[in-house]
Amino acid sequence: MVAITETRSQPQSSSLPSPTSEVEAEIIYPSSDGEPLAETQQHVLAILMTLMVLRLYLQEQQAVVFADQFLYYIEGKPRARVAPDVMVVFDIEKRLYPNYKIWEGQQTPAIIFEVTSAGTKEVDWNFKKTLYEQLGVTEYWLFDPYGEWVPKQLQGYRLNEDGIYKPIADNCSEVLQLKLQAEEYLIGFYRLDNGEKLQTLEELDKTVQEAKQRAEQADQRAEQADQRAEQEAQKAEQERIKAEQERLRADRLAEKLRQLGVEIEDES
Repeated sequence: MVAITETRSQPQSSSLPSPTSEVEAEIIYPSSDGEPLAETQQHVLAILMTLMVLRLYLQEQQAVVFADQFLYYIEGKPRARVAPDVMVVFDIEKRLYPNYKIWEGQQTPAIIFEVTSAGTKEVDWNFKKTLYEQLGVTEYWLFDPYGEWVPKQLQGYRLNEDGIYKPIADNCSEVLQLKLQAEEYLIGFYRLDNGEKLQTLEELDKTVQEAKQRAEQADQRAEQADQRAEQEAQKAEQERIKAEQERLRADRLAEKLRQLGVEIEDES
């Protein structure tokens, strides 16, 4: 029997780079975790209304309003993320963002809103409040639609000179130049310069519809006035024609009487 010996060739050196040493795996920053937007419809409505009102208000400014989107705050660590209910970032490009990475935008959110509840109290009050404070978010607002734990449903905090959150007593946002107040299950926003309330899309639509109705009513009144004026003009013309006919009839009668030898005294 002839023994067969397997000969293994020695690995040859390669000039190709090592995948683990020189080619880093791409870091994925997800834009969704599959979780619902909020725990109740009222919480969802409060978030969406705040988003829409602030988008309309800030549409002429260099600002982007985010709602329930991931905020990544440590580059290279995709688990270092949080999803504020609503946040505003100033001085970044106005476009649609799948998420927001602080190191890319080079701007920290200036203001963040959390629509809170008893179930999210610990996260909103402890973890998020501390995180936003450390990140340097100028203002942090907690809105509790059902008044489960936030006094009077709404409370804002602003960084002081030491970088510590202090309660905002007058409910006025210096970041937005707006006064905020709880209005049933939503946040009402009022301009500081003229006291005008910022309207929601529903309120704007109602205002537009009411303006259209007033315009239509004004058109109807004008048309009715024109019709009345035309009727009065027609009536005046009819009276003029009638008077002219009476004058002609009187002239013909006077002529017949003169032909009969009856003298008619001219009363004019």
